[in-house]
Amino acid sequence: MNFAAARKAMVDCQVRPNDVTDHALLHRLETVPKEDFLPSGLKNLAYVETELTLGPGRAVLTARDFSKLLQAAGPKPTDLVLDLAVGGGYSTAILAGLAGMVVAVEEDEKLVANAEEALAKHEISNAAVITGAPANGAGDQGPFDVIFIGGVIEEAPAGLVEQLKDGGRLAAILHKDGVSRGVVFTRANDVVSSKAYFVSSARGVIPGFEKETGFVF
Repeated sequence: MNFAAARKAMVDCQVRPNDVTDHALLHRLETVPKEDFLPSGLKNLAYVETELTLGPGRAVLTARDFSKLLQAAGPKPTDLVLDLAVGGGYSTAILAGLAGMVVAVEEDEKLVANAEEALAKHEISNAAVITGAPANGAGDQGPFDVIFIGGVIEEAPAGLVEQLKDGGRLAAILHKDGVSRGVVFTRANDVVSSKAYFVSSARGVIPGFEKETGFVF
């Protein structure tokens, strides 16, 4: 399979037509081999426009949703970014070319090892993968300019929002009222606002990001 040609087709057919115009992001998507961050059984599906399941509670978003969410998050070259539930590390590799430093969190030790191996293969030195529960974040490494969650949440844990700098952004696919949307939460002092950017087809909620349910009488 010609992965380079498939990667270019992904950007030209799945990303650009969906109003993704950030040149740095487009360049990164065109140059990072997505297949190297996937298990062997999924490599040939790397550039198919579908979610790729890595294991329980872990999936790689479609190129459309992933790129639109990243563009909405707006990482800058000086930003410190927290990347949560990273799976095999593809989102971390993309972010590493857009931000100053990336701290990645993954709970599955096998996925952590795979991510570290792939990042090292591509000599990405401004990213570190740590083992832990994504919903807990990495408070001792922050505060962060951007927190990126490449999957579906039902709510953003308050503890994560508190790990944002003033003016920091948290980007995720928020599933609410039966609809999934790409949303960015912004912290200004102690006030958090949110803005929805697009409707997503993603549905599976990352463990630890479920909405807490109260008692019903």
